[in-house]
Amino acid sequence: MILVTGGAGLLGKELITQLLAQGKKVRAIYNKTPLPHFHLGNLEQKQCNILDVVGLEEAMEGVEQVYHCAAIVTFNPKRKLEMFKINIEGTANVVNAALDAGVKKMVHVSSVAALGRIRENEPVNENMNWTEETSNSNYGQSKYMAEMEVWRGIGEGLDAVIVNPTIILGAGDWESGSSKIFQSVYNEFPWYSDGVTGFVDVKDVAAVMTRLMDSNITAQRFIVSAENRTYKDVLTLIAKAFGKKPPYKKVTPAIAKIVWRLEALKSWFTKKDPLVTKETSKTALAKVNFDNSKLKKYLQDFNYRPIEETIVQTCAALQQNVNR
Repeated sequence: MILVTGGAGLLGKELITQLLAQGKKVRAIYNKTPLPHFHLGNLEQKQCNILDVVGLEEAMEGVEQVYHCAAIVTFNPKRKLEMFKINIEGTANVVNAALDAGVKKMVHVSSVAALGRIRENEPVNENMNWTEETSNSNYGQSKYMAEMEVWRGIGEGLDAVIVNPTIILGAGDWESGSSKIFQSVYNEFPWYSDGVTGFVDVKDVAAVMTRLMDSNITAQRFIVSAENRTYKDVLTLIAKAFGKKPPYKKVTPAIAKIVWRLEALKSWFTKKDPLVTKETSKTALAKVNFDNSKLKKYLQDFNYRPIEETIVQTCAALQQNVNR
């Protein structure tokens, strides 16, 4: 039996889809949002918050492999304490439950934010870690501290691997997470930056996770990133696929300060997370390249999908949802 936490998220859903297609038996836990209908069998669903220690112990019964995808991804400072509790304490609970249940192996989903991604003078690699000087993100700190819980588990005898994806692209709920990029372009959000970061298809992240799980690789972390691209390039490709006007106003540091403040004010009235925050505005301006060579050395026959292909397919899927 395989346990997947965070089964209702973009990555969790894709991972479950791939595992079921391989004929695996999956038990997926979710917090508030029930999982969508999956056409293939062998799936158990269980509502369980990862802060619920007893519930996790029950979910781990008979489990040999764990994929820990559950986390809060937010750059809204108002949700910092909630995010730290879920991402750090929740991960500690998952690690402890896996150790107690005698789980054979765990794959933990971290983020390149845990590596300290504000590094413009050198490519970011797996030997780097979050520090206050290399990150402006509470999210990055929470994911770094969550990784420390996984390394603790490894020290206590748990076989585990950590993946650090860059920005994951896929047809998820475009009201939240990385899929919100597509919504902003669809709504013709006018701003772009010349910042650079990594992008990767959700299908590739899930495939890497299953490959690592079924290998003898342990006690390693891997950057999972297909390409380093400018935000402008990616936003323009999305606009083209949607048939929308591409962003045309360049964000400068001065303008970024104005935009995030306006978004904060808008968020106060709408009670929704702002599209741009102080943290994300700084990240969007940074030119950061991620070194994906380590994974290629360990999984030599693995090839990433081109980002252009990912964007076209994702936009087509999201367009169908809009037209329903």
